[in-house]
Amino acid sequence: MKIDTVTKTGTPQDGRTSSFSASIKNAPENMIQGVFLVTILVGIVIYFSSQSDNFFSIRNFITILATAAVIGIVSIGQVLTIITGGFDLSVSGVVPLGAVLYALFLNAGMSLPVALLLVILCGAAVGTFNGLVITLLRINPLIATLGTMSIAGGIALTLANGVSVPFTDINNDVLTQSTIGSIPNHVWLLIGLGLLAHAMLRTTVFGRQLYAVGGGEEASRLAGIKTRSVKATAYVLSGLLASLAGAVISSQLLTGVGTAGATSALTSIAAVVLGGAVLTGGVGGIPGTFVGVIILSTLSNGMAVIQVPSFYQDIATGAVLLIAVALSQLKQVISQRK
Repeated sequence: MKIDTVTKTGTPQDGRTSSFSASIKNAPENMIQGVFLVTILVGIVIYFSSQSDNFFSIRNFITILATAAVIGIVSIGQVLTIITGGFDLSVSGVVPLGAVLYALFLNAGMSLPVALLLVILCGAAVGTFNGLVITLLRINPLIATLGTMSIAGGIALTLANGVSVPFTDINNDVLTQSTIGSIPNHVWLLIGLGLLAHAMLRTTVFGRQLYAVGGGEEASRLAGIKTRSVKATAYVLSGLLASLAGAVISSQLLTGVGTAGATSALTSIAAVVLGGAVLTGGVGGIPGTFVGVIILSTLSNGMAVIQVPSFYQDIATGAVLLIAVALSQLKQVISQRK
């Protein structure tokens, strides 16, 4: 008998049946949460539209999408680690590292595809290190990824000599150019990656195993799932996507900045949790994460449009994270009482 995953209670079941049953059971809650998130987004748009005539425009909405795409790429990887019951703080170091490496590789005369591939491989290497430390050495994800964040961020600043690495060829901004309509390429990249990740989570054995491990690691191990491999792979993908986001930021700025994306960890975790994931694992998805990313990007953009100081924007992001976690905990309590 082939076993793909397990239920939250630890009873082995066929992964497809279990996933389907869980989706049916949680459908009303997910629908209510979806309506709640959309309502928040609409409220934010209405408020900032009333405060500035420059906010409600196609050009500004494209700007919001362009900003959201960067953190959205990071958040795709982040949601995978959170589903397994962990999280990845190292993205705050991997994103700037990817940005600096991308600029250095291009300035060294490498072609764009080769430079991008090397950046992605470097991010995957950091993710592999995280995965091994967490699964083999049993180090808490908080400590492991916090240490890696400092290392990766330090390397980024060292390579950039503490400042930045400007592109020698300004035509190397292909990743962020607008080739299809007025939508930048990296927005289409985000959409493509999001569709792939959503399909992986919902239709593949690996996707079901991610949810199973997050829902009950020991029960999953007893059911035959290679829990260490599943968790480690999630961190590899997170590192890979974070370095890709760094390359995108570098393409936007036409320079590799050693501090670019330094708040990626906070923002991506806030987006994922706001989108319905829980930090204990087993719950989360791409659609909700994308809505969370759009909410945070719209909030940040609106505050910038009405000229709110940047430090207030950081306060707002932190407040949203606390609210998101509180709502997540409330959701868990309600589910347990049913």
